[in-house]
Amino acid sequence: MEFIEIVKVVIIGIIQGVTEWLPISSTGHMILADEFIHLNITEAFKEMFLVVIQFGSILAVVVLYWKRLLPVSFENKKIAIKKETIIMWLKIAVSCVPAAVIGVLFDKKMNELFYNYTTVAIMLILFGIFFIIVENRNKNVPPKINSIAEITFMMAFVIGLFQLIAAVFPGTSRSGSTIIGGLILGISRTVAAEYTFFLAVPVMFGASALKLSKFGMNFTAAEAITLILGMVIAFVVSIVTIRFLLGYVKKHDFKAFGWYRIALGLLVLGYFFTYCWLVTPLPCQGEVG
Repeated sequence: MEFIEIVKVVIIGIIQGVTEWLPISSTGHMILADEFIHLNITEAFKEMFLVVIQFGSILAVVVLYWKRLLPVSFENKKIAIKKETIIMWLKIAVSCVPAAVIGVLFDKKMNELFYNYTTVAIMLILFGIFFIIVENRNKNVPPKINSIAEITFMMAFVIGLFQLIAAVFPGTSRSGSTIIGGLILGISRTVAAEYTFFLAVPVMFGASALKLSKFGMNFTAAEAITLILGMVIAFVVSIVTIRFLLGYVKKHDFKAFGWYRIALGLLVLGYFFTYCWLVTPLPCQGEVG
């Protein structure tokens, strides 16, 4: 495997590790990255790689929060059931239902309709504006929910509906949509962020497992190195990013991410407009990839 290809994989792993947890859309960043970083891999492997690399990000959550995620405890050589943790997982399951149902029924159709740079850019900008509006509304208003245990099953379902928006419209950001849903419900920024992290575990694990099963395990040596390296980099960067975000939201709101999303959305529109209408001889139709 050539050194330049290793550098490309490292860069993509860094982008994945940062953008998966910050509410700024990993899809939007991956679209831009794919325009400039061309990995020497097949299209089929790339499609799988860009999803399965998320497994490294999942492991970061598991490592950082394994005591809170584990539904049993081992004290004094005895196994104890943690009722609060089981209830939390039931709430997470409720949050997963809307996106899971719609994804199974309409995944291919949604990709055909919405997986294009125009949708990505619009959703980047739209949810960037939502962040600013919601944070302005919540200014000087104390949160009503200050722990995951206080989140009701109805709240969990509403958060799941916000996650569904991200599942349908790429560029929304899964973490961004669920955090906004939490803020609207009166959940504190820290709790909204943590719930988003936990919710990602079954969602991203399921997506990674599905892509891997479809691709199969017949990797070349270079493909295996690419996948493992990407996941390791995503894992390390995700740990740093998660810790940064939790420290950041204790003292700041999410408006800075809103402005960043707006700027990135305009950049995506500007880049593809310039490329498709001024550089290429024929207008593009908004395709991604």
